[in-house]
Amino acid sequence: MVKRRANNEGSIFQRPNGGWRAQVSIDGRRLSYTGQTQKECQKWLKETIIQVDQGFTFEGSDTLLKDFLEDWLISVRSSRSKMTTALYTRTVNIEIIPILGKTKLSDLNPGIIQRFYDYQIKIGKSGHAVHTMHKILKVALQHAVKLGMIIRNPCNVTTPPRPEKNEMKIYEENQIQIFLNTALSIKDQYYPLYYLAFHTGMRQAELIGLKWEDLDWERNTLQVRRQLLRHKGGGFEFSKPKSKSGNRKILIGLRTMEVLKSHQETLIQKRKNAKENWTEFDLIFPTRVGTPIVSQNLRRGFRKVLKVSGLPKIRFHDLRHTAASMMLNYGISVLAVSRRLGHSKPSITLDVYGHLIPSKEEEAATLMDELLTPIKAENCTIFAPNQ
Repeated sequence: MVKRRANNEGSIFQRPNGGWRAQVSIDGRRLSYTGQTQKECQKWLKETIIQVDQGFTFEGSDTLLKDFLEDWLISVRSSRSKMTTALYTRTVNIEIIPILGKTKLSDLNPGIIQRFYDYQIKIGKSGHAVHTMHKILKVALQHAVKLGMIIRNPCNVTTPPRPEKNEMKIYEENQIQIFLNTALSIKDQYYPLYYLAFHTGMRQAELIGLKWEDLDWERNTLQVRRQLLRHKGGGFEFSKPKSKSGNRKILIGLRTMEVLKSHQETLIQKRKNAKENWTEFDLIFPTRVGTPIVSQNLRRGFRKVLKVSGLPKIRFHDLRHTAASMMLNYGISVLAVSRRLGHSKPSITLDVYGHLIPSKEEEAATLMDELLTPIKAENCTIFAPNQ
């Protein structure tokens, strides 16, 4: 039996197979939705009518996904960083449009998008790559919802693959010493950078972007205020840290300050040797001609140290994990470690490194036991209340 709604607000009826369908008329055209329950259809109908009141039209929903995404990318450029914009553009043009581009917005549904994800996995794309496609498509279609071009975001009920987590590898204290001694013995030009990475837990892009103006020799502090980002196809830029809390001041130990001072003296000589080939960026860790370090070259030097030292292979980013592990193992508070690493909140530090914090359950049990043990009244006079 059809359940009519007043003022042409649509209808809901049960289908012969037991399912339910809701329909609403928009601009003289019928829009339908099939659900498992009457309640589900009622919810859809309510949301649809709200969207119609906010400007939803069939003309907008008939737009091809390709055309919508191209327009969306234009608006993205004014609200995202160059690096994020480049990622969005590359993913949309290479991965999404070739397969889904000719689909109308009105025809997009969770099934189509889920099959798109499954296909990407089938042809060998990593879970991380497909999850990136999902995030970008979800953000784009949410914008379409806000514009009244679609009723719901079909990405919301899909199941994208979980991105694989890179295994965290951490060096012990003796391994850190072996690594640094090896880098020093083979005269690796990046030795001071490795040293500072272990000492601060800074990200690679932050280390490469450091300038001498960021170092306060009197207060022994380092101000992290930028990172260096390279664009695919060439070029680079200095941008703000990854998050607001990434702009931070780090206290540097005296031994590390000595390493940086020695490095500065070596750099002065390099500048003299380069002569007119030197390009001044005031970088603490530049190339032999003053320009920013290329990440691939840094990784190449890093791998050479690993090979010569005979240590287990780790990623450069694991130096950051090692620094965090050392601090937490020696009782530095999570708040202090979080600030030093540039996390936006301590809970992120706990999520990433909580399993590295030494368990103190036994100490806690002993302490509470002592605090709750009754005090003996030996040699004490107990005064009873007056009768």
